[in-house]
Amino acid sequence: MTDTPADNDDIEITVSAEDREQFKRLDVYLTAKLTQFSRSTIKRLFDSEDISSEMVPLSLNKMPPAGTVIQIEVPPPIPSDLTAENIPLDILFEDAHLIIINKPAGLVVHPAPGHYTGTLVNAILYHCPDLKGIGAEKRPGIVHRLDMGTSGVMVVAKDQATHEGLALLFSTHDIDRKYEAIVLGNPNGSSGMLTSTIGRHPTNRLKMMANPKVGKKAVTHFKVIKRYESCTHVELKLETGRTHQIRVHMAQLVKCPVMCDALYGPGPTGLHKLPKEIRALLETYPYQLLHAKELGFVHPITKEKLHFSAPPPEIFQAVIRAL
Repeated sequence: MTDTPADNDDIEITVSAEDREQFKRLDVYLTAKLTQFSRSTIKRLFDSEDISSEMVPLSLNKMPPAGTVIQIEVPPPIPSDLTAENIPLDILFEDAHLIIINKPAGLVVHPAPGHYTGTLVNAILYHCPDLKGIGAEKRPGIVHRLDMGTSGVMVVAKDQATHEGLALLFSTHDIDRKYEAIVLGNPNGSSGMLTSTIGRHPTNRLKMMANPKVGKKAVTHFKVIKRYESCTHVELKLETGRTHQIRVHMAQLVKCPVMCDALYGPGPTGLHKLPKEIRALLETYPYQLLHAKELGFVHPITKEKLHFSAPPPEIFQAVIRAL
């Protein structure tokens, strides 16, 4: 094995034949070799696709072949002390175990470089002071994420048993998730299933891409709600929950990027074909028109079937009215 620190403290290691004889699981191997990381941190990095190989698909429960080069992208450190902040929350439901919120566009879910404060985690800690220690240290209570610019329904766990139960539901895809989006252009057909792998873009770390050399299976179902001359109102249902999944699938597989998505589409500058009234609404709006409208699951503790919905934000509805 060789350790070669790369830019931004990224790490590259090569699996040897001796490593394969000594270790049966990749997570155990990485924890032993990278003593600065706990096994839970290794799993978190793997789940966030910061552990990868351009040579073979990786699985934490088995060792890859000898000679496999593994890249570990180490996120920059963030402050260890999370502070509670009195940020208003739109709470749709709350019991002793979990909270359902309607996240506004522009709210970052958890602290990260460039967003150390003013996040959903800071707001949740003010609302639930005992939340520290539930789940990951830097992301207490957080089971899933919505992109900063995506609005909609999210669940946050208030105790460890609920966190673990929700995490299992997400990992086995036993969660009902529906989204709405306005996309540029008109998809072929009134509905369809989009299937690819999704992984990190090889040259732009901020982006994901469909069908990279190494990626994870992603499945999105889309249905046209209404077509307009140069854009379409669509409903999307997730089978899997990969990073930027809807945005990648609509932009790269359907060739209809989400309106105002500057990362995967033309952003607000690509609205020149739309009516003047809509251009005026969106010319300074910095976020993609994507909304998580429904979330349903079986409560991990009470076993009650729960289902929540929230309407899109006003600017989304204003664009629909104008169209």
